[in-house]
Amino acid sequence: MTKKPRLSVREMKLAEVEIRFNYFHDASDEDLRTLGVDRALLPTREAWRAFYEQDYARRIRERKIYSLVWELDERPVGFSSADQIVFGKEAFIHLHVLSPTQRNSGLGAEFVKESAQIYFQVLELERLFSEPNAFNVAPNRTLQRAGFRYLFTHETTPGPLNFLQTATRWVLARPE
Repeated sequence: MTKKPRLSVREMKLAEVEIRFNYFHDASDEDLRTLGVDRALLPTREAWRAFYEQDYARRIRERKIYSLVWELDERPVGFSSADQIVFGKEAFIHLHVLSPTQRNSGLGAEFVKESAQIYFQVLELERLFSEPNAFNVAPNRTLQRAGFRYLFTHETTPGPLNFLQTATRWVLARPE
């Protein structure tokens, strides 16, 4: 009998923030293009570490970013972050699976559902948005499977790491 993998989502500890910046710094140029990320806009690991040290020193309701770790059988396999946070109102979710071999496995939607519930609770959100590159099929499918509703597609620079791109905007309302 095959054991079902155990998924868990939890807050990312300050000691684990390297997961995020190693993910981007170690990515191939092709992977970054798929994500809509411009390598030239990546902060150095040192600058990113300093940012997170300052951000984690803030109360959660004042943070710029709130991050979660995705675990499969107690091993990190991905992460999610919420930014553009308007505490008590809305935020934008980002989702990343660390290993290319674990992408497109179908687990992403479960991780996103769990992450969304945590964001709704901890950040007291009414809405959660996501805006992936329109040509990156995986996160768009994942968001749809996780219950997000498609809003529109537009040209934008979604965040400080991104280049101008076509992105899709998705939304998930807080469950009643």
